[in-house]
Amino acid sequence: MNKKYKIAFFILIFGAALLFAALYLKGIDIAVLNPKGMIALKERKLIIVITLLMLIVVVPTFFLTIFFAWKYREGNTKAKYTPDWDRNPVAESIWWGLPCAIILIIAVIGWKSCHELDPFKSLASSTKPIKIQVVALQWKWLFIYPDHNIATVNFIQFPEHTPINFEITADAPMNSFWIPQLGGQIYAMPGMRSKLHLIANEMGSFRGSSANLSGKGFSDMRFVAKSSSQVDFDNWIESVKQSFHSLDFNEYNKLSKPSENNPAAYYLLEEKNLYDQIVMKYMGAMKKVHSASRN
Repeated sequence: MNKKYKIAFFILIFGAALLFAALYLKGIDIAVLNPKGMIALKERKLIIVITLLMLIVVVPTFFLTIFFAWKYREGNTKAKYTPDWDRNPVAESIWWGLPCAIILIIAVIGWKSCHELDPFKSLASSTKPIKIQVVALQWKWLFIYPDHNIATVNFIQFPEHTPINFEITADAPMNSFWIPQLGGQIYAMPGMRSKLHLIANEMGSFRGSSANLSGKGFSDMRFVAKSSSQVDFDNWIESVKQSFHSLDFNEYNKLSKPSENNPAAYYLLEEKNLYDQIVMKYMGAMKKVHSASRN
C-alpha cells in the first residue's frame, strides 16, 4: 500500500473513532454534563477544562506511540537510527517541560476551584435560602424541613433560584449525598454534620442517589429532588402539613430500621430538634468510649 494511502487510512480510522465517541456521548444523558444548577455548571466547566489540558499530553503521546511503532517496525529498513535522542536537550525540554507546565496550570486551577466550590461556603443571593436537614439511613433518605415543621422520605422539593442549605448526617453506615445535576457529592457520617450549598437554575425533577457503598440496599437508595416555582413549593408545604403521619422520636426509631425500596413518604414534624438528637446520640457514645480509654 502506498505511504500516502496508509497515512490517510490511519487518519480516517482516528476520525471515525472520534465521530463514534461524539455520537455516543450525545445520545446518552450524563448527569454531570447536563447541569441544572449554578454549582454543577461550574463543576462541568472545571471537568472540561482539566480534561482538555490533560489531552494536550495524552493525544500526542498516543499519536507518537503509534507513529514510532509504525516507523521503526522491523520491516522498515529506511528508518534512520538515532540512538542519542535521549540526551537531546530540546527533546528533553519538550517532553518534561510541557507536562510540568500543564501540571502547574492544573494545580493553580484546582486550588482556586477548591475555594470557590467549597461545599461549606454559602451562596450569595438576594433570595432567602431554605434549610433542609438530611439523614442517611439504611437504605433511604430522611429530609427534615425545620423551618416548615415537615419531614419527607426519599423526596425533596424546593423553589428554583433559591439557595438550599443542606445539613447532612447519618444514622447508619457512612454514606454520600449526591444530586449530580445540581452539584457534587458530600459524605454523611454518624455523629458529624456536613454542609452542602446548592441552587437550581430551573424547574424540573432531578435524580438524587447514594454515591457510597453502604450495604446490599444502597443501589436502590435513590430520591427525587424537585425544583418548582415558589407558589408550587408553598402549596406543597401546605399539603404535606395535612399529612396524617407525625414524626416524633419514637416514630423515627421505627423509620430508621433497615428497609429497601422505600416509596416517598411525608410527615408532620413533631420533634423540633430531631436532627440534633440524631447527631448527639453518637456524641454521647463517643464520650463514653473516650472516658473508658482514659480509665
